[in-house]
Amino acid sequence: MSTKKTNNSKIIRKIRRIRKERLTFGKMIESIRKADNITQVELAAKLKISRAHLCDLEKGRRTITVARAIQLSNILGYSTHQFVAKALEDITSAAGLDVR
Repeated sequence: MSTKKTNNSKIIRKIRRIRKERLTFGKMIESIRKADNITQVELAAKLKISRAHLCDLEKGRRTITVARAIQLSNILGYSTHQFVAKALEDITSAAGLDVR
């Protein structure tokens, strides 16, 4: 099998895996951080939280309140609606409900 075919197969498998994953608040924050090309330390300073707290948010070890989601969206200049929606999804998921 050629290298190109092998690489394409790997890419297709990765895309399928990603499409099955649910976008969480933490993954959204991590994606924003990476798209803005800044470190956790830099983003944490901007949000006025510790790097460890940011890491816990990104990894889904902590959830966030709706009020805090609004604050963070305003600080970062992103959609309040999207931040609140993701925060609520995480809260309901943690309670064992699948609400989207």
